[in-house]
Amino acid sequence: MIDLMTTPLLLAELEVGEHFYWKVAGLSIHGQVFITSWFVIALLLLFSVLATRKIERIPSGLQNFMEYALEYIRDLAKGQIGEKEYRPWVPFVGTLFLFIFVSNWSGALVPWKLIHLPGGELAAPTNDINTTVALALLTSLAYFYAGFRKRGLGYFARYIEPTPILLPINILEDFTKPLSLSFRLFGNILADELVVAVLVLLVPLFVPLPVMVLGLFTSAIQALIFATLAAVYIGEAMEGHGEEEHG
Repeated sequence: MIDLMTTPLLLAELEVGEHFYWKVAGLSIHGQVFITSWFVIALLLLFSVLATRKIERIPSGLQNFMEYALEYIRDLAKGQIGEKEYRPWVPFVGTLFLFIFVSNWSGALVPWKLIHLPGGELAAPTNDINTTVALALLTSLAYFYAGFRKRGLGYFARYIEPTPILLPINILEDFTKPLSLSFRLFGNILADELVVAVLVLLVPLFVPLPVMVLGLFTSAIQALIFATLAAVYIGEAMEGHGEEEHG
């Protein structure tokens, strides 16, 4: 555990490596991650209900914002997966983007540290490596499913293309994809929160504000990168080298 000085300023206290555990069926679960994840999910559900409870032909307000977000996600999926195959994957890519986006912003905008826990502290769900690894593994399962559903057993031929010598490298690539996704997202969110916490600790509150604004921007970019790469991997899984050569 890293504990940076004890200070009267509550928001400047920083702990890394200590967790609030729930004991469930003999398993230790990071309770603080579930609390903040449920908050993000509830927030998304609330916005969805409010935006769709009274749908109008000419959208306005929250409905207009949600329709713009849906259109943006749909265009992202279409551009990376392809016009013929993208529609079934819009909900998955959109859920990834919105969950990560709101999770990242919750770490910057919600004063989680005002809520005391018996151990550890509340933070953005994506501040925990377990969350980002879970999201990456879901992405891996998604592109395996997409490739197998589209190409059947022929999907596994990709591991020996263009030559069987590349079999170990192609298998290793499928492990590095989720690792790179999870560590990129986790590292950026954790680093941003650490920088802000240290600046609040060392300097007056107004100095870290530009860094916090920059953190909001980079948090949104990280959500976009994750969702875009997930769509790219799904699109690649459904493409066959043989199809590309004949196309």
